[in-house]
Amino acid sequence: MLIDSHCHLDKLDLSPYQNDFSCFMAAADKQKIEHMLCISIDLEAYPAMCDLVAPYLNISLSVGVHPTVDQGQEPTTDELIALANNSRVVAIGETGLDYFRSEGDLAWQHERFINHIEAAKATKKPLIIHTREARDDTLRMLKENGADQVGGVIHCFTEDWAFAQQAIDLNFYISFSGIVTFKNAKAIQEVAKKVPADRYLIETDSPYLAPSPFRGKSNYPIYVQHVAQYIADLRETSFATVAQQSNENFRRLFNV
Repeated sequence: MLIDSHCHLDKLDLSPYQNDFSCFMAAADKQKIEHMLCISIDLEAYPAMCDLVAPYLNISLSVGVHPTVDQGQEPTTDELIALANNSRVVAIGETGLDYFRSEGDLAWQHERFINHIEAAKATKKPLIIHTREARDDTLRMLKENGADQVGGVIHCFTEDWAFAQQAIDLNFYISFSGIVTFKNAKAIQEVAKKVPADRYLIETDSPYLAPSPFRGKSNYPIYVQHVAQYIADLRETSFATVAQQSNENFRRLFNV
């Protein structure tokens, strides 16, 4: 049994599943996907996302606005706290900094990040962090704003071991997506070998970033098995060990 710790279920291409979410869920069950964490990226789509997964108790939710979303409702701390007052919501995010897709004065992105950190501390729910080409500022803002009080996860990890060590010291877990299976991802693969057993998660970030051998195609939570197997090979351990350890880590972090 596997857990996909980060996916966007409301964004999936359901055409292989008769355009029926229930058919997708049946297929995921057959592939022994035990649990999924469906990630929020904006507030406009949030109610529909909640409705989509409501019948399925093996799907948890986050609430947040992605750092690159520059239209729609800007989340205040109080609004995030109110939306997180739901037993299905286990995390705040995804949030963070992205200097790859955003340009110019990014004070708004920093303010949004702080609002999410404050909401996480108020609700005592962990953070889901997105960081791209913003490693130093991401770590600095996590430190300066007391994010270690709640911890969380650096999702879709794409940094090096030095960054991973600092994140772990701040009470964060490291989550590996299909990127770890790419041939040019040597630095990420080294982190996957070194990260302590009690500090890693696995994810798909579906429908994005499908692992090998599906790279370039639409991604699905069932492909998390390929991430698990690749990490097992890197760590010279069994698939069952990676599945069990990542599941235990997920349940500890998100209190699921």
